[in-house]
Amino acid sequence: MNASRTNTSRRGVSRPSTTGRNRTARRVAVVGGVAASAVVLFAGPALAHVGVQPVGEAAKGGYATVNFKVPNERDDASTVKLEVNFPAEHPLASVSPQAVPGWKIVVTKSKLDKPIEMHGKQITEAVSKVTWTATGDASVAPGYFQQFPLSIGQLPEDADQLVFKTLQTYDDKDVVRWIDAPTGGAEPESPAPVLALTAATADGHGAAAGAKDDDANKGGAAHHASDEGESGGTGSAASSGGSDGTARGLGIAGIVIGAAGVAFGVLAGRRRTSSTSTPATPATPAA
Repeated sequence: MNASRTNTSRRGVSRPSTTGRNRTARRVAVVGGVAASAVVLFAGPALAHVGVQPVGEAAKGGYATVNFKVPNERDDASTVKLEVNFPAEHPLASVSPQAVPGWKIVVTKSKLDKPIEMHGKQITEAVSKVTWTATGDASVAPGYFQQFPLSIGQLPEDADQLVFKTLQTYDDKDVVRWIDAPTGGAEPESPAPVLALTAATADGHGAAAGAKDDDANKGGAAHHASDEGESGGTGSAASSGGSDGTARGLGIAGIVIGAAGVAFGVLAGRRRTSSTSTPATPATPAA
């Protein structure tokens, strides 16, 4: 009887322990699966498609330098060609690519149905496409990305964004068409790069310093020198001021956190000293 009770008691103790461990293991597995799914869900789309970002701002009516960022979304092929098509509804007459080592660049221009005016001149053709083709081993390998810089202008004054339909070609001849324009809802399956345009600068047209210098050389040097002093450096000053403000904010935050850490360490040390110290033994009166 005693042996039977002892065995029953042992089984009663061991079963809940095993069950608890199994439940814990299942919970850990579920949490890990959910976390992994979240990482794939949120990180994947953000890194996969071709995008375009300005260096600084892209102000309406002005000029901007932009970077087309091309990540490699494949793990078994390399990107060897990029073709960026310019919006026909907002023609850009001035497009200058920056050299990218190992890549051949071709700028294609097309006749405009309706001429546009730029700096007092009638422009009858504009850039319709820029193509980068890798030479040698300069392709974008799996796990890497490449940036393709352009200087573009004059940006339209009657638009909030420019959509650049883009084709990405891999060395296995696969072509990914990033051509879907945004619709205001969820991101399309193959989104085209979109350049957001900001409001014109204080001078009313957002022209870059290079454009102002060209105008100044044509006879308006004194007038445009005044414009540059008042508004030409606004974007740069704002950017510099914002960077300095951020740096100062981070520096102050670091000092506050450091001071708090020192104070905490001092208080902790005093507490440990108080808790471990032994009161002095009173002296024995002399006989």
